[in-house]
Amino acid sequence: MIVIDKLAYYSAIRDKSPFLKCAFAIGTLLICVAARSFVISFLVLSIMGCATVRYSRTSFFQYMKLMLAPLAFLAMGTVAIAVNWTSQPMDLFNIAVGDKFLAVSWYSIEYAVRLILVSLASISCLYFLTLTTTLLDLLYVLKRLHCPNLIIELMMMTYRFIFVLLEIAVSILTAQNCRLGNRSFRSSMEGMGGMLSVLLIRALDKSNRLFEAMESRCYDGELNVLQESKPSSWMEKGLILSFLIILTAIAIWCKINAEV
Repeated sequence: MIVIDKLAYYSAIRDKSPFLKCAFAIGTLLICVAARSFVISFLVLSIMGCATVRYSRTSFFQYMKLMLAPLAFLAMGTVAIAVNWTSQPMDLFNIAVGDKFLAVSWYSIEYAVRLILVSLASISCLYFLTLTTTLLDLLYVLKRLHCPNLIIELMMMTYRFIFVLLEIAVSILTAQNCRLGNRSFRSSMEGMGGMLSVLLIRALDKSNRLFEAMESRCYDGELNVLQESKPSSWMEKGLILSFLIILTAIAIWCKINAEV
């Protein structure tokens, strides 16, 4: 989480319009999900991957590590799609279980691979957005889109407390290691339980202190944050629009030809 936040702040296009980056990422994601095409998914995955590595100033291997986490969940989730419980054998693989079959067909394999590819391409769009745009910019976009202030403030406070609790957890874990508190599995479990109980107490204390600090600064139910204006040029808008139009045209062509 901290790595993603740092990369967003050090991004080469951090000063570009957040509206433009959101339009590029979300527009590409919607086209990819709507098309459900191997060609479109591969194009989106490649383009977004290259753009993220180029503009977020992250390394290729670091980006691949970020992609491995959702890939593991997708691989486990698509097993249920690829394997069928049926009364009839299928064309690729079958295991008889009584009068039923655990079977795999070419269609189920193709569907599972397509699902993984579309999901990875969609995740790459979100990675581009999160690795090049700070949370404050994203919240500013939501505010301009008239998202309820309550939701925006909850997102901001939740995001803030993630780092607060992470910092406390790291300090507690360091103290436990210094005292050899994790020398065995049993002691590790005891240390984990103690850390979680302390985290709950510290979280309640931090939230009370934060609310008191906000009240002392005339908090009236709305968090106001200074936001720098980041206008976009007509050339940038034209490039993004052209890319989305071309991608849509390719998606339509793939649907018409029904090849992928």
